[in-house]
Amino acid sequence: MNFEQFVLANEPLIRVGFFVGVFALVALWELASPRRALKLTRQQRWTANLGIVLLNTVMVRLLFPAAAVGMAALGVAKGWGLLNNFSLPLWLAVPLAVVAMDFVIWLQHVMMHAVPAFWRLHRVHHADLDCDLTTGARFHPIEIVLSMGIKFATIALLGAPVLAVVIFEVLLSACAMFNHGNIRLPATLDRVLRWFIVTPDMHRVHHSIEDDESNSNFGFNLTWWDRLFGTYREQARAGQLGMTIGLRGHTDPHEVARLPGMLVLPFR
Repeated sequence: MNFEQFVLANEPLIRVGFFVGVFALVALWELASPRRALKLTRQQRWTANLGIVLLNTVMVRLLFPAAAVGMAALGVAKGWGLLNNFSLPLWLAVPLAVVAMDFVIWLQHVMMHAVPAFWRLHRVHHADLDCDLTTGARFHPIEIVLSMGIKFATIALLGAPVLAVVIFEVLLSACAMFNHGNIRLPATLDRVLRWFIVTPDMHRVHHSIEDDESNSNFGFNLTWWDRLFGTYREQARAGQLGMTIGLRGHTDPHEVARLPGMLVLPFR
């Protein structure tokens, strides 16, 4: 068994291990050094947010049992996609595929804000009255299915190696928890990190109640796309502590901090 076969065979365990590890680390960081005071209790929000994560996880495994890694393995076997038709060494093909998939995720995120029907789904993510590590995985099930379809098409067209897909999935999950975290970073470190990866202070601006601020800083991992396409914003006008997080007109906890309300929110 080579390394890629090992990764493919153990992909669920690898992803769960990294998820649990990063979740525990950021959760402890939030307790030790919170950036903002929370409006709702952690128990109230986490019950709803982790509830929808569990629902989405079960749904994805039922609808897409092979997941994104299975699509990558199929693409390699069938010779689908750009990278499968060029003799690139694995050390080059993997980072190219990871960066390309990150760009597609950024583009998808922009589309979720720009297309009214998609924005209805994506509102569930933005309706959280606070922003912490659980917000990073709070998405409506229909948006998750749509995202999986886009991801499958990207992997097939790109011909992404199995290893690249696993790395991308782990990075996406870890970075989403990190940059949604209610954590404090030293200002100097935040300024340096922003040239490469999305920091919590940078992404929190995207969760502002103000439309022009929420339509900025779309990145989940790399900051390059927002800088390149002019959607980067340094700070919210009211600052990190003064800004209001959430959606205008959707402030009832029964609607935005309970699972039934979150599931029907796109249809209100």
